[in-house]
Amino acid sequence: MELTSDALVNSLLALGVAAIVTTLWVWPRLARQRPLPVLGRIGLLMVVQVSVLAVLALSVNNSFGFYTSWKDLLSPGGAKLALTSNENHRGGTQVSDALVQPTAEGGLETITNLPQGPPEEVGKIESVRVNGKETGFSDQMFVYLPPAYFDRKFSLVRFPVLLALAGYPGTTLNLLQELPFAQTAIELQRSGKMPPTVLVMARPAVVPSRDTECVDVPGGPRTETWFVKDVPTAIRGSYRVGRTAGSWGVFGYSTGGSCALRLAMRFPNVYGNAAGLHGDFTVRQDNYTGGDLFNGDKALTQQHDLGWRLQNLPVPALSLLAVSSRTEGDYPQTVQFVDQATRAAAANPQFTIDSLYLDDGGHNFDSWTRELPATLGWLSSHLG
Repeated sequence: MELTSDALVNSLLALGVAAIVTTLWVWPRLARQRPLPVLGRIGLLMVVQVSVLAVLALSVNNSFGFYTSWKDLLSPGGAKLALTSNENHRGGTQVSDALVQPTAEGGLETITNLPQGPPEEVGKIESVRVNGKETGFSDQMFVYLPPAYFDRKFSLVRFPVLLALAGYPGTTLNLLQELPFAQTAIELQRSGKMPPTVLVMARPAVVPSRDTECVDVPGGPRTETWFVKDVPTAIRGSYRVGRTAGSWGVFGYSTGGSCALRLAMRFPNVYGNAAGLHGDFTVRQDNYTGGDLFNGDKALTQQHDLGWRLQNLPVPALSLLAVSSRTEGDYPQTVQFVDQATRAAAANPQFTIDSLYLDDGGHNFDSWTRELPATLGWLSSHLG
């Protein structure tokens, strides 16, 4: 059974209940103060406690996504890059140096509300493992290919790409399970409100034990390089997708939203469009990040401060959307950044900034789900 499967949680839950019932039934028979009865009582208590703790640990892991598979749990840090000869990727695309490989990881089989049918009618979602040449990282992702991708009439067409980033801590599966990102985008494409678009779903923390905020940590994980070099290289080499920044967009919520805006602002030549839901405009410092990711380097801190970039660096050519709610704690910072970006747009007509605000809502999936259709609508009008 997969680490994140409901079947594993339910099995351990059943074991815990059985252990409790067995303990209540057998306990009177083990009441004697002799070695064997005493060992029996200790054994029963251990089974009950271990099963209960296991259920709690799995439930917390499934909610926050610290580990997505047994391999992820037992081999922390991810697999090293291993190149193999080219092979045909299911779905009719060609894998370049095995940078994208089919995998059964991720728990895609647990999602039951995806369109069912042949790929040429409903498209296809694949679970793949993406390997990076530059960083050596390897992580599991989901890729959605629209129906037009399988239509021979469009065999020479390159499709726009939308990279979606989950929050931290969280798994890629949250973009299907907790937030209906793919389901909403697929419905918008089906109804003609969004052009046929390849969706790439990922988590921001390639190293699950630490929130790296999608930056290159000095002496640590090079997460920014992963998202601006390795992932685009792997996707472009394996699928018929656009080559220009205008045909690439990045979307995210919470930490993923912070990453989306930061990646586009720092690398507009890679991502020409970005939408961030309830994100930050500076790199956080907390227990999840392990303190200051830049180890006190003021120059790096400024380079990753989006407000500082607007004031001190040339305004990039890209389109941004900042989304929040008027009752969210980050609302004042969002308004401040949007106002600053609006003024900066006068220096470069190719730079645009828009904003969307819910009247009420917190930092949760309910708010993000309500904001999702309008956000995807905005992205669909900007992706080239």
